[in-house]
Amino acid sequence: MVTVLGMGNALVDKMIQIESDQLLRRLGLPKGSMQLVDANKSAAIREACKDRPTIQVAGGSASNTIFGLASLGANTAFIGKIGDDEVGHFFRSDIEAAGIKPLLSFGSQPSGLAAALVSPDSERTFGTYLGSAVELSADDLTPELFMGYTYFHIEGYLVQNHDLMRRAIALARQAGCLISIDLASFNVVADNLEFLKEIMAEKLHVIFANEEEAKAFTGLEPEDAISEIAKMADIAVVKIGSRGALVKSGHKQVHVPALRVRPIDTTGAGDLFASGFLYGIGTQQSLKEAAELGTKLAAAVIGVIGARPEAAFWEQVKR
Repeated sequence: MVTVLGMGNALVDKMIQIESDQLLRRLGLPKGSMQLVDANKSAAIREACKDRPTIQVAGGSASNTIFGLASLGANTAFIGKIGDDEVGHFFRSDIEAAGIKPLLSFGSQPSGLAAALVSPDSERTFGTYLGSAVELSADDLTPELFMGYTYFHIEGYLVQNHDLMRRAIALARQAGCLISIDLASFNVVADNLEFLKEIMAEKLHVIFANEEEAKAFTGLEPEDAISEIAKMADIAVVKIGSRGALVKSGHKQVHVPALRVRPIDTTGAGDLFASGFLYGIGTQQSLKEAAELGTKLAAAVIGVIGARPEAAFWEQVKR
């Protein structure tokens, strides 16, 4: 069985459908952006959207990836930090219901909440309150947390906490885990470039990036960036949007086209691609087959609101 431990920001996603972009302007949220907000601004966003159609699920990049893996049948767990409040208890119960072992500790702030406002054209605008999620620290990690897992998957948003990342990678290596990282955001990559190169000096197993993140990391376009990234990992993956994904391992490189789908909401598409890809390589599929599974999951999530395709989809994929 594929066994995967994830670590990331423990956030609850509120996917809110809005009628027009006028609300974004009123709230001071640039369309398509991911804005970090304080507790007061988070409350103001929720109040302004209280009558809009809303879906609430446990979220965060790594959490989404682990959810996808659990839904495919992998044995999974998730390390994160929540507040001792209604939102935090919802996060715990939601991932448990998905079959994910919660390795959660309590922070001093309210739980993290990401309000995702989905415009009529499917564009997402995030007002994200990180709260207790960012209190996860190196001191919260023990060797026992990493025992028994083949893969350790980290979301790139955590690279801003250098001590946490160094300890997590060291403990994962000690436990014999293969390490994967999703670079998560081009601005995070740009702000932490030297540190990323430091932690990749000893090869990671898989590095996921989209074309903007790959360019921020290498200064190159995807077709050239993948060769540079592949020097730092056993497997490099560069997602190129509607053109699909490039995958390179050693001298072997493949391109897998994207599936055509009417986009409703792109939340979690990259996260679910990682789910499919990690499950694929974990079950000894070829690079092409693993990327095709990732592409199938990404296409499914683009066709629904939020980062979770319906249960029937997972049954179909498993069959």
